[in-house]
Amino acid sequence: MTTTTGAPSSSAVAARGAQERVLQRVVLPLDGDQDVLPLYVDGQLMAAPRTDAAPNPNAVQATVAAPGTAPTTDQVLGRTRFAVPVGERASFATYFNAFPASYWRRFSVVSVVRLSVRTTGSGTVVVYRSNAKGNVQRVSAVVVEAEGGPTTTTFDLPLKPFTDGGWYWFDLHAGSDDLVLEEAAWTTSPTAPLTPEQAAKKGSVVVTITTLNRPDYCSRLLRTLGEAVQPGGGLDGIVTEVVCTDQGTQLVSDDTEAFPDAQRLLGDRLTVIRQGNLGGSGGFSRGMYEGLQRGHDYVLLLDDDVMVEPEGIARGAAFADLAKEPTIVGGHMFSMYQRTLLNAWAEGVQRWKFWWGPSGASQPNHDLGMQNLRSTPWLHRRFDVDYNGWWMCLIPTSVIRQLGLSLPIFIKWDDAEYGLRAQDAGIPTASFPGMAVWHIPWTDKDDGIDWQAYYHARNRVVAALLHSPYPRGGNVVRELLVTQLKHLLSMQYSAAELRLMALEDVFAGPEGMHGQLPTKLPEIRALRAGYSDAVYKADAADFPARKRKKPPRKGREAEVPKGRLAVLKTAVVGIVKQGRDVDSLARSNPQAAVAHQDARWWMLSQYDSALVSAADGTGMAWYRRDRGRFLDLVRRSTALHERLARDWPELAAQYRTALPDLVSPDSWEKTFRGTPVAGQAAQPAPPAKQ
Repeated sequence: MTTTTGAPSSSAVAARGAQERVLQRVVLPLDGDQDVLPLYVDGQLMAAPRTDAAPNPNAVQATVAAPGTAPTTDQVLGRTRFAVPVGERASFATYFNAFPASYWRRFSVVSVVRLSVRTTGSGTVVVYRSNAKGNVQRVSAVVVEAEGGPTTTTFDLPLKPFTDGGWYWFDLHAGSDDLVLEEAAWTTSPTAPLTPEQAAKKGSVVVTITTLNRPDYCSRLLRTLGEAVQPGGGLDGIVTEVVCTDQGTQLVSDDTEAFPDAQRLLGDRLTVIRQGNLGGSGGFSRGMYEGLQRGHDYVLLLDDDVMVEPEGIARGAAFADLAKEPTIVGGHMFSMYQRTLLNAWAEGVQRWKFWWGPSGASQPNHDLGMQNLRSTPWLHRRFDVDYNGWWMCLIPTSVIRQLGLSLPIFIKWDDAEYGLRAQDAGIPTASFPGMAVWHIPWTDKDDGIDWQAYYHARNRVVAALLHSPYPRGGNVVRELLVTQLKHLLSMQYSAAELRLMALEDVFAGPEGMHGQLPTKLPEIRALRAGYSDAVYKADAADFPARKRKKPPRKGREAEVPKGRLAVLKTAVVGIVKQGRDVDSLARSNPQAAVAHQDARWWMLSQYDSALVSAADGTGMAWYRRDRGRFLDLVRRSTALHERLARDWPELAAQYRTALPDLVSPDSWEKTFRGTPVAGQAAQPAPPAKQ
């Protein structure tokens, strides 16, 4: 059904009946950032070649923006208003403004969606849909005239055809006058009304942020939320509280630039809790705990070092309200530095080797500024996920009551384990398009070799013990041992030592996990201080000059081994080298400087010492081969991994039995009470608000 009417003064996005609910507003960025605009609106259309599938004669070909016709921020007239000049076209087939029909079809009670588009001027409103293959079909087109003031055009669109994937969106084509989008929204439709219970459900959201020594990032995030909860800001009546758990020594409340504004805007909605450093799992567990104590319907977990699109929070809450069953609703992550770069779309855990990665055919690090939604077929599929990262994740408190809080594991695998725990209980997770943050990207980190190596190894094993469907963890023990050998061949002795510490703590059992939360990190840092590969200096001039007794053979440095045989040969050569004495000159001078992107085991195993750059480019460390240390670590590594494989069934039973107590609110409350804040005595958890 399509209707066009002269719009009254009331908003086009306002619900027109007790059973009509706004699902998604069309919004635009107000920061004047041209780089981010492609996530909201695209420009003129032109055909794009399809190389991934046979042509469909009944489908409109995928399209991309033509050169020179990209929209500009000058066309953004407000949060919901956009101007299309005479004769030009704008498409809202974008991440933030297309409607993810397949996700609503799969997870919600909604069967028909209504699109309402309010415009001023003359032109055409064209509605499109796609299927899971990325083929595009024109659904409807309505001509709007300039006479008579603003015009509202509505389309009732069924969700039935979207089982496996697909989106709806609309384009605006200006006619003889400029065409201005005044506002638009996707709502439920009176043609397929909600039940009174469904229509009345509107859960309250507490946003919970855990922060550690990032007062500038965190206070700006709080200010954004404060602006959004004001009348007309999009989150008024949705976000009822914001709880910030500050675990640092540089306090968010001490930030003089943004925190005063945040405090003024949020008022009594804001609570800042001081807590000892219990890591991400401790900070997010505090947020879950507070959500339970304060009687909210949903807890939204947010990292502190993000920028958020507030409309995504409103969409996530609406999606959760209308879900067929309690559902964890996760947001996507874009890069804060390259704002159209989609770092993570759908995440899964490969059970055989128990490691995370992209789910199905989804692809990480996709730049929507270079290849938009219409020209990226895989984005039109619906991807089911095992978990969603806790950079942005909305969890119903009913789920938290059933599953408990996070595992007490400080950082790493807390979000993945929780998603697997939910999955085991029959609770789905949806990584929901149109709900996202911009986050500092992983590309500037190498947390597999720094102090976090301990948590990567320990928590991966604990998660596998809890959730692996294989009697002895599948291939995870072999994977761990292979990774350990790579660290040893790379002269990354500190990381190798931390990974052995991790296994020893696994064998110690689950009983001490809560107690280790505030104490383990100082132990890790003390251990790393004794290893040269963990000591970074700012410049190569801070180290002795590079020298080598012999030049590389035939002038060739190590190359990437190609094929399994070449990999095996390189590994054997590297292992044999470990048994030889270290070159005497390499003890006093590094033999080479290796860029971070080249610092792989097959490269580093060729040297007796090398300067290796940090992932973020801020310095370098001196890696030095140590024959005695290598042999000792190989011996201990072999023994511990053999023991892990042998004892796996008993350990799995032990951890699974302990899980309910590990994650219970009561156990976490004892940890909150018993952990002192820096410079203070331990404090009890605050009472629930009445």
